[in-house]
Amino acid sequence: MLLWPISWLYGILMSIRNMLFDKHILPTESFPISVISVGNITVGGTGKTPHTEYLVSILKKKFNVAVLSRGYKRKTVGYIYANATASAQTIGDEPFQIYQKHPDIVVAVDANRRNGIKQILLSHPQTDVVLLDDAFQHRYVEANQTILLVDYNRPITEDNMLPYGNLRESIDGIKRADIILITKCPPNLTPIEARNIHKSLNLLAYQNIFYTSFAYGDVKSVFIPNQIVTTSIIQEQQFGILLVTGIAQPEPLLDYICTLTPYVEKLLFPDHHFFTQQDMGIIIEMFENMKQEKRLIMVTEKDAARLVNDPLFPDHLKPYTCMLPISVNFLFQQQKIFNSKIIDYVSKNQRNSNVPKRKNATLS
Repeated sequence: MLLWPISWLYGILMSIRNMLFDKHILPTESFPISVISVGNITVGGTGKTPHTEYLVSILKKKFNVAVLSRGYKRKTVGYIYANATASAQTIGDEPFQIYQKHPDIVVAVDANRRNGIKQILLSHPQTDVVLLDDAFQHRYVEANQTILLVDYNRPITEDNMLPYGNLRESIDGIKRADIILITKCPPNLTPIEARNIHKSLNLLAYQNIFYTSFAYGDVKSVFIPNQIVTTSIIQEQQFGILLVTGIAQPEPLLDYICTLTPYVEKLLFPDHHFFTQQDMGIIIEMFENMKQEKRLIMVTEKDAARLVNDPLFPDHLKPYTCMLPISVNFLFQQQKIFNSKIIDYVSKNQRNSNVPKRKNATLS
């Protein structure tokens, strides 16, 4: 309860800040292209990166797409455009993950989002849409479309302000969102449960709500191209799994891996953790002490983004180190509706609507 007064004060300050933006006392800058903000009200673990990747996958088929992030915990400062020399250290683990999976789009980082967009438009004037990663509270840029992610497992209606709870701002901030995504839902979520969630959020008439879940794919080697181990083989042969993660909410992933094999050990680090030499020693010791003949080190795609260029990672563990990809599934047959809303929005709000397109792959 000692944190409650601090939370109360923080909530007051955030309310004043939002009021100053609402009354245009604090400046907001708009841009002549589509800007889509993807963010959340709670700290960490709502699934922003997989959902941003989903947006990239549906938009890049028709438009020139850029993703702009602040590059949390990177070792650099200022504006950086991702190219062949990029790494998790230079642009951050989440932007690097997106760049690895979508090298045919523009990926850039800048803590100053206004400057970041200006730099993108200078170097890539054909850009049709910028996806702002983790930018719901970044109101200095006017996003034409705002997507708010809410974790099904952590209802914002039952949470409190930082530092007593996990809310970055009051839940009244949800009114700024055009689209609300309830993420990490159980695949068997019932329509009644969905309606109860909808009702609890007191949304406005123009706001749209969608429900998504994660699907896990077959595991892929972090270091060896095209090497795949199917989940069915892990189940049939009862592999030993050492789960090593540096993500905000590892519990759902741990629960899933435990459905594949009973032989699971875990080593959990804080979100965005860069592994130290001491960490590597612990990983080696835990892996070598596992009794199963067939065993793997399992990480997430975000962890893999940090590990793939890490000179500290032991060579003899690389053949055993795999990542578990995840994809976004829309429930209640909402996928086509969501896709249409996003594509229609960008089609109507692109500066370059009359300019011949060139493929993202040709951007330099």
